[in-house]
Amino acid sequence: MPSHTRALAMNPEAFDAWKALQQTIADSLGPRAFELVTLAAAQGIGSAHCRLAHGKKSLRIMTEAELVPVARNYHDAGLPAAEVAMMEFTEKLSTDSSAMTDADSLRLRRAGFSDREIVDIALAAAARNYLSRILQALAIDVDVPPGLGETLRNALLEPLASRQSVPSAAPPG
Repeated sequence: MPSHTRALAMNPEAFDAWKALQQTIADSLGPRAFELVTLAAAQGIGSAHCRLAHGKKSLRIMTEAELVPVARNYHDAGLPAAEVAMMEFTEKLSTDSSAMTDADSLRLRRAGFSDREIVDIALAAAARNYLSRILQALAIDVDVPPGLGETLRNALLEPLASRQSVPSAAPPG
């Protein structure tokens, strides 16, 4: 059982409510956008927990060869401009939300996102920040998901390395 599940099971009602909220947002946003937002939010907040977990989950929607460059630097990964704008918005929300202005939302609108999608992007990023901050505050062990290849593990953790001490890329054992 993942470390975060054991810790959050101390208040199962709150954990279940968070999971339901996350599922509602993911269903509205769609799997690809949800995972890209999650990866960018986890990068912004410096969450190795969520980068690794959602790196593994992202393999359901893209190949490892596609995901590795996104994990290293989404700006240079060949993503469509709208997805880069979405990830930039998310990363800014996760690093300095008080500096956000209407211009940030307008940039997403110019990239083709509807008002509902912009709200969903903000909700997904905020929900990720909520869980990431809990895991960090409680000093929950970082789990490396089974089957996550070394190249992808390293790519997911590299953007965090300058921000904090990150766990070894070695699998648990």
